[in-house]
Amino acid sequence: MNFLEFAVWGAYLTCMGNYLGKAGMGDSIPWFYAIQGIVSIFMPTLMGIVADKYLQPQRVLGLCHLLAGAFMLACWWMGMNSPTPDKATFITLYTLSVAFYMPTIALANTTAFSILTRNGMDTVKDFPPIRVLGTVGFIATMWFVNCAVWDGGSFTFTLGENAHKFQYTHMQFFVSGLLSFVLFAYCFTLPACPLVKKEGKTSLVEAFGLNAFKLFKTKKMALFFIFSALLGMCLQVTNGYAGPFITSFKGSEIAEVANSFAANNATLLTSISQMSEALCILMIPFCLKKFGIKGVMLMSMFAWVFRFGFFGVGDPAMPGVIFFILSCIVYGVAFDFFNVSGGIFVDQECEPSIKASAQGLFMMMTNGVGATVGTLAAGAIINSYCSWQGDYLMGEWQTCWFIFAGFALVVGVAFALVFNPEKKQR
Repeated sequence: MNFLEFAVWGAYLTCMGNYLGKAGMGDSIPWFYAIQGIVSIFMPTLMGIVADKYLQPQRVLGLCHLLAGAFMLACWWMGMNSPTPDKATFITLYTLSVAFYMPTIALANTTAFSILTRNGMDTVKDFPPIRVLGTVGFIATMWFVNCAVWDGGSFTFTLGENAHKFQYTHMQFFVSGLLSFVLFAYCFTLPACPLVKKEGKTSLVEAFGLNAFKLFKTKKMALFFIFSALLGMCLQVTNGYAGPFITSFKGSEIAEVANSFAANNATLLTSISQMSEALCILMIPFCLKKFGIKGVMLMSMFAWVFRFGFFGVGDPAMPGVIFFILSCIVYGVAFDFFNVSGGIFVDQECEPSIKASAQGLFMMMTNGVGATVGTLAAGAIINSYCSWQGDYLMGEWQTCWFIFAGFALVVGVAFALVFNPEKKQR
């Protein structure tokens, strides 16, 4: 389940910007990534309510993937029939696809936690090794779209320069949509996750799952969700712009840089980030036990400083490419120590009747509010310093990355000063 869940996302998330630039929608890249955040403000919560109250989580997960895959294939169909699809129609179809995909991340967590708990397993210890398969799936599709080539008459693989690689074309959406259909079918083979029935009368607030918002009454949880939103502002920046940034070096006048392996295989290079994720997920149980949720989240926040900073000082040729690799390595800490640990923290702090709704609330604050504001702000900054010149987004990239690093540093320091969850024996 986890392998397919993130394979769907990995097919286009880090390389979509390159296609949008060629399709005449490069100026709208911030909106494509912000859309993921906008729908995450309400869709995970709504689907969490359904999974808490009305339909088993694994079935909601499957139905969401059916719809997400259908709309993603519609995007592929538009791209296949026109090199510059109608922007309004394309954005509409893409929005509908991600509107049904984004809730599945929280639903997959809910499904996994339910099945593990019912089988007498420890979610802190046993979930991370399972979740790592999601990262493996993400890497697998990143590698596939980086190397796969379809020129209309034949299908091949290459690491060399080729404008028909999936990472530059609409074919990345075909891969994502097809995998969504596979996961839809697989979800109906998963063990049942029974709904938690509450005896007695249910209030309107409880019926709609809004009682998850009562978590904001607790200072610890309120601060946790607020900083989740602030850190969420970093999440989609490199997903949206790492590919166009690294690919932009192909427009360099220096042959060694323009023809470098990294510049021509941006998706493959950034997959090192997901390899790092795989290792970092396995470290989470130890780190949570040793340092607690505050320590783990602080590691994540300061890792974002290095993630952006290394991009600012690197380039695709030697020795600059070493900084790109280092940026990808610290990404594992930056992303997983926050997302996976945060999901576990929410699961432990909430009563069973609102677990799915609370996971949806966590997603709303990170991939919803935070990612939307962060993506739009990052897009405004990048568009003010960079511009599309043919197929490449050229400009003062270094300034942009240092601005993002400075923001992450301020958030990390503030979190260290104000977030102090009480320790308790479990």
